[in-house]
Amino acid sequence: MPAPRSDPAPAPAPRSDPAPAPAPRVTPARASAGASIDDSPSRERGATRTAIRPAGTATLEDLFTGEATTEALGSPPPKPNRRRRRIGAAIAIGLVLAIIGGIVGGGLYVWNTYESQIREVMGWEEPADFEDGLANGEALVTIVSGDTGQSISQTLFDAGVTKTSNAFYDYLIDNGRSPTFMPGVYRLQLQMTSEAALAAIENPENKLENSALIPEGQTAEATLEIVSESLAMPLEELQAAAADPAVYGVSAQSLEGWLFPAMYTFDPGVTATDVIQTMVNRTVQSLDAAGVPVEDRQRILTIASIIQREARYEADMQKVSRVIQNRLDPNNQETFGKLQMDSTAQYGVGESREGVVSSSEEALTDPNPWNTYVQVGLPIGPIANPGDVAINAAMNPADGPWLYFVTVNLNTGETIFTETYNEHLRYVEQWREWCSQNPDAGC
Repeated sequence: MPAPRSDPAPAPAPRSDPAPAPAPRVTPARASAGASIDDSPSRERGATRTAIRPAGTATLEDLFTGEATTEALGSPPPKPNRRRRRIGAAIAIGLVLAIIGGIVGGGLYVWNTYESQIREVMGWEEPADFEDGLANGEALVTIVSGDTGQSISQTLFDAGVTKTSNAFYDYLIDNGRSPTFMPGVYRLQLQMTSEAALAAIENPENKLENSALIPEGQTAEATLEIVSESLAMPLEELQAAAADPAVYGVSAQSLEGWLFPAMYTFDPGVTATDVIQTMVNRTVQSLDAAGVPVEDRQRILTIASIIQREARYEADMQKVSRVIQNRLDPNNQETFGKLQMDSTAQYGVGESREGVVSSSEEALTDPNPWNTYVQVGLPIGPIANPGDVAINAAMNPADGPWLYFVTVNLNTGETIFTETYNEHLRYVEQWREWCSQNPDAGC
């Protein structure tokens, strides 16, 4: 409503026609506290207004209609401060980018941590099996006594035969298949369907006779068991043949680290001693190719065996090698004092299980000579049989300041290398969160 007046409006001038006076027009937007607005009917043409707006309250419209003067408009507004506007714009843009960055960063963390659950809820899950027609190349797979459909399913995935670790096992369950798996080495292809992989395993023509396939990272004990089952050779004979490393030119206390992981095919009638000598010779060949001095072979094999057990993928092996070297550096001894590798603690108490990364309290505290949580420096000897890549990584570590690493996703093998303990703890927490969402993934 218009502001109240303090004096009565003057009477309107008489009109020469009987038409009623037009209703007053009220414009609330133009009313302001303390303003006196004449809301009486229109005067005769040429009549003057009796109320004038205070300076600064009139508008340009008033000026153009003759209802105000330039004095009533007040002083012109000051020119905008362009520098202040630029600063304000930059701050606003920075805030927007920070908000967007936070949203994107949070989204990436959620996706990386809960990808499988999100895919399942949204129906975005990828097929667990390869499509028909993609099979190519060659893959050698070893089946040992006691293997089940589930363990073979993991073996096929590790060899690149199937698309996911559960594809083969799920196929057996879904189709009610319960085949009898015969120990031995089988020639399959890469990127096969689970159905095709099973058919190939059941085909006797794909089973290699008198052959043994030794995977990287196996202990000497496990290696002899694989050889025994693959060659149908008594395990006792192999264990007796391996009892004295000096027979094969090895000065170490045992042949741990010296039974090279590879595919072997032997002539019929081969002896246990011949088998072990062939494997030791292959290790020497790898050490020489990597440029390892004879007097340094045992040390390099020890480092390489840790790398082989700690790194899930070849691409990380040189980084793991660098972490080991950095921790062994005398300048870091005051900070660490010990190497602290879980693989060594697990080996010392017989917990070197494939696919399990956590260590028991017993493993971490037992004072055996392999436990680098207790002992200073390298363990007393190798903890597994390393392959060519791990041996080369031991000789040629990557450049970097890393002192810690943790695999935050055991399915993808994503491993984070860090320099400070606080950074490391953050990613350890990420690993724990992932494990809580994937309880059967080998944590």
